[in-house]
Amino acid sequence: MIEKQRKQIHIETPTKNLNESIIYLENISLVDFLGANHVNFEEIALAFPGAKIVSRGNEIRIKGKPDDIIKIQEIINSLLKHFSKFGHLQPEQIHKFLNSSVEDQNSEKKDAILHSSKGSAIKPKNKNQQKLADSVLTNDIVFVVGPAGTGKTYMAVALALQALKNKEIKKIIVTRPAVEAGENLGFLPGDLNEKIYPYLRPVFDAFEEMVAPEKLKFYQENNIIEIAPLAYMRGRTLNQAFIILDEAQNATNMQLKMFLTRLGIGSKAVITGDLTQIDLPRKDASGLSDAVQRLGKISGIDVVVMKATDGCRHPLVSKIVKAYGDDE
Repeated sequence: MIEKQRKQIHIETPTKNLNESIIYLENISLVDFLGANHVNFEEIALAFPGAKIVSRGNEIRIKGKPDDIIKIQEIINSLLKHFSKFGHLQPEQIHKFLNSSVEDQNSEKKDAILHSSKGSAIKPKNKNQQKLADSVLTNDIVFVVGPAGTGKTYMAVALALQALKNKEIKKIIVTRPAVEAGENLGFLPGDLNEKIYPYLRPVFDAFEEMVAPEKLKFYQENNIIEIAPLAYMRGRTLNQAFIILDEAQNATNMQLKMFLTRLGIGSKAVITGDLTQIDLPRKDASGLSDAVQRLGKISGIDVVVMKATDGCRHPLVSKIVKAYGDDE
């Protein structure tokens, strides 16, 4: 199969000064590989706006910066191997290989943050997730701002568990503002904890994937992992803890100030949020944007911005985020 693949692709770079490369495809259905109206290559073109990709006959011409050309060649070569093996190419594969481009593969070579309860390695999936992991090592407060599905909460939980495993902290605290997104909290059944639980479900999902059930139960019963509404943070001093404030776009200025001033000795805080999904009443301004502007340049505080292209969910999610983002 590998030998056959070599016959299907030939790469030629005519002149370095031209910043151009030509990929010759042989013995392959171009319609199936490129997709109707070359739709399969639209994703690649969007990921490399500074490059130009043109298909003519059995040639794919790439013009752009040398680094971009190398990355695009690697991606197309990976797609050809997949096509040769399975005989088809879907948008999901395009998305997968784009997130595994040469630049992102460098981060894959680094050690895993930790392993899931099933043994799989949990690593940054793109350069911005790697930037978050690096930033937490050198800063005590990190804001992570970006659209849905970019792994903000998931990565924060993984980094917190890594710190716990390495005995850098003694406990993990995860908090969220209990703000209603069009639903009425008062009509939900149960006591306060049961009412709050749906808001914290995404955090539980991350923990349950990364920690074995019996160990997670032990952590919770011994208050090593604490999950609580933001209002419960008032008046506390949080020492030797990794604190995650999730959905921070729904915290007011006063709430965010209250949270940030809880930070104690030996603690770190990661604040995540999506400024396009604010559920606060109109009279209340989101404290996340204000805090990023006020604090972003202070030494020891960093801001990591995720993009729609960093999406880790279904490949359609990035397109949906972009479509709604155009209106906002």
